[in-house]
Amino acid sequence: MLVCNGNGGDRALRAGLARGLASAGHRVLLFDYRGYGGNAGTPTEMGLRADARAALAYLRSRPDIDAARIVYFGESLGAAVAAQLAAERPPLALVLRSPFTTLADVGRVHYPYLPVIDPLLMDRYRTVDALAEVSAPVLVVAGDRDRVVPIELSRKLYAAARDPKRLVIVGGADHNDPPLAEGASLVGELTGFVDDALRGRFLPASR
Repeated sequence: MLVCNGNGGDRALRAGLARGLASAGHRVLLFDYRGYGGNAGTPTEMGLRADARAALAYLRSRPDIDAARIVYFGESLGAAVAAQLAAERPPLALVLRSPFTTLADVGRVHYPYLPVIDPLLMDRYRTVDALAEVSAPVLVVAGDRDRVVPIELSRKLYAAARDPKRLVIVGGADHNDPPLAEGASLVGELTGFVDDALRGRFLPASR
């Protein structure tokens, strides 16, 4: 499982997620984008996409990794990175945690009195556009108390995804709350979804 981090922090903050996934039988690769975790460079949308491609190339180069069983996991900003990667290099499945439609849409939520115009943004992170090109099964996980990426944006993104897809809402969870970021429920839903992808079957959302 290739994990594309959200904004801020570094891969050390995803250790709990990695432990949970590993305990459920998944092998996990955490990595830092340029400008994060002591890496040189400045984070940009194109740069983060290149870093995700490099991480995937590393996984595919390993003889002990089956490229057909690689899953992309992206959280928040990293959901845009993972979706863009999936559009270019299809995974077994794509998991998006707290995803948004576009960066401009998030800006409009937090700065409703300022003109947030997508063409003027240097980095747009248009997850919804990338998702239109994704044919892999998609799992969207969102918290209904998310104050960073409102659940309405995650729902809108889910509606734009192709089938097969699944939506899981974590009740009472804010953006970085443990149940949403690394909790047993998240790991369980993700594991069930990946198992279904491996078997070629998909069930309705559990909640």
